[in-house]
Amino acid sequence: MAEENKYPLDYERRFGGVAKLYTKDGAERLKNAHVCVVGLGGVGSWAAEALARTAVGRITLVDLDNVAESNTNRQLQAMTGVYGKPKVDATAERIRAINPLCDCRKIEDFIEVETAESFLPEDAIILDCIDNVKVKAAMAAVCKKRKQFMVACGAAGGKTSAMNIIHEDLARTTGDPLLSRMRYDLRKKYGFPKLKAGKRVEKFGIPCVYTADPVKRPEGVCDVGTGLSCAGYGSSVVVTAALGLAAASVAINHITGTDSK
Repeated sequence: MAEENKYPLDYERRFGGVAKLYTKDGAERLKNAHVCVVGLGGVGSWAAEALARTAVGRITLVDLDNVAESNTNRQLQAMTGVYGKPKVDATAERIRAINPLCDCRKIEDFIEVETAESFLPEDAIILDCIDNVKVKAAMAAVCKKRKQFMVACGAAGGKTSAMNIIHEDLARTTGDPLLSRMRYDLRKKYGFPKLKAGKRVEKFGIPCVYTADPVKRPEGVCDVGTGLSCAGYGSSVVVTAALGLAAASVAINHITGTDSK
């Protein structure tokens, strides 16, 4: 009997601070919640960690990549002894070490436009932490159709400051080319509200986190794209992590009913 009671007491020690902040009811909502993190790079790996440490009861991880040594400057799971492992496995191991009671599920694959609807779990909040514009738009369209809560992340590559994270509806974001292209696709291909002269911009119902800070381009490089992946731009964990934590914050506040917007 003592052994059976050991873990629940340990659970309270680990996550008692969650209930103190979000109330007991909020902590129970988190325990019963399902969040799906799409993309486990410099943004998504930190979002997944934040969800685990806030005692979210079910987390689905989606990514096909393996952990690479070049990920070390920005991705949480990238360290000696982990290189070469699938990102979903490395992240799931961390989550289970943080909260063994978490129902952590893995989809070791990339979501494509054609598979977005079948891959995204219908009962989950979706965190979009990828840089593929077409897939970002397809996921947003699926979530809009299902009336499913989704948080989209803007670009992190080439940014140096974590002090200016913005939380805004996708229809009203400015200064982030990745989100701008995503918005264009949604209006052109999926029938999202278009701009009308003289009228207020109609919200999409897709909250975003991003920074409109100028991009610092690598020396000698003219154009390296506008993605999150930092393959061409330099990158800093202070920005990628800040975006991931901000995305998790929006999801957590939505679950617990403490939304600020």
